Amino acid sequence: MSLSKLVLRQIPRKGSRAFGGEAAIPTALYDLHVSLKGKMVPFAGYSLPVLYENEDGGVVKEHLHTRAAGCASLFDVSHMGQLMWYGKDRLAFLETLLVGDIKGTPLGEGKLSLITNAQGGIIDDTIVQNASEDMSYMVVNGACKHKDMAHFKEQLASFQGDATFEYRDDLSLVAVQGPGAMAAVQKLVPSNVDLTKVGFMVGFPTELAGISGCRLTRCGYTGEDGFELSVPNAEAAKLAEAILADTSVKPAGLGARDSLRLEAGLCLYGNDLDDTTTPIEGNLTWTIGGPKTRRRTEQGFLGAEHFLTPEGKLKKTSRKRVGLAGMKAPAREGAEIFVDDEKVGVVTSGTFSPTLKKPIAMGYVSSDLSKEGTEVSIKVRNKMQPAVVTKMPFVETGYYRVPE
Repeated sequence: MSLSKLVLRQIPRKGSRAFGGEAAIPTALYDLHVSLKGKMVPFAGYSLPVLYENEDGGVVKEHLHTRAAGCASLFDVSHMGQLMWYGKDRLAFLETLLVGDIKGTPLGEGKLSLITNAQGGIIDDTIVQNASEDMSYMVVNGACKHKDMAHFKEQLASFQGDATFEYRDDLSLVAVQGPGAMAAVQKLVPSNVDLTKVGFMVGFPTELAGISGCRLTRCGYTGEDGFELSVPNAEAAKLAEAILADTSVKPAGLGARDSLRLEAGLCLYGNDLDDTTTPIEGNLTWTIGGPKTRRRTEQGFLGAEHFLTPEGKLKKTSRKRVGLAGMKAPAREGAEIFVDDEKVGVVTSGTFSPTLKKPIAMGYVSSDLSKEGTEVSIKVRNKMQPAVVTKMPFVETGYYRVPE
């Protein structure tokens, strides 16, 4: 079996983002994907390329190109939900929904946060930016966006303040990811924009390739430097073609996106997180802040009492998300984890790492087994594979820091 097919076999086939036979909405880039020989599949309700069947395509080639020096890849992530929040009390309202310090986020900056339910489970993960004095910009997961918006409306109904949101389905979203992303995107922005001065999670409205009504954010889902670019649907193909005019940039599909994010230790909602998973179990308490921070002590978001004490300390939990390595064969989601003959956990994501050329996985184990170096076994095709709990990310990340 080729390495590309081995990696492709590990892409999630269950959970809220998995491929399926349902009707799929074409994105504004559908025709471009087809012209580039994209293998289209339904994903989160949209028709998106899992890979490209051309000379430079295939999951492994696309993955390795994204990590290669001076190179970058273009991903269509238009299935994601883009929301604009308005109203003088919007930050206060967002802090009832999200675990992070939204009020304290500097103007123009954003952060990863978690939307929790009344039981402390994670409804979704999201990036929210303090975009301007009058607006906050939020990106939510494609498979969760309608569920998220229903939740927001339900909570707004009892909120005594001025807050509202607008779902911008007139906008597409593309990501340019890789060590060469800055050089590629610098060619698209106005001459007075210097991307060397734009830090991680900073965003702003800008023209891109002469197209107005766009927004640039320095972030991504691969562990590499990169940008997510919001663009009006009618101009999305023009922007994508301008990006691909740079020969260092190649198109990449969902297959490479999944293997890249797993190497970076990033969660896939519906597999690694769901509405029964608390931030402690998901190993994501850093999104709330340290022990003495305002959100840990003041709380005020849904479900906080289920995983935080009144003083802001973390409550004990029975399981934790960990990295897993050392297997001889890749372990897919659902594979059971054992110590001796006792089941102690389950794999939630797994692949053959194109960068490391070995299997890696993510999953949940009993909290007392979550320490790095703990030896376990994973049941793969009815055979026990020795494995070890390991730190994540599996591959060193390349997030950009502005030079001092």
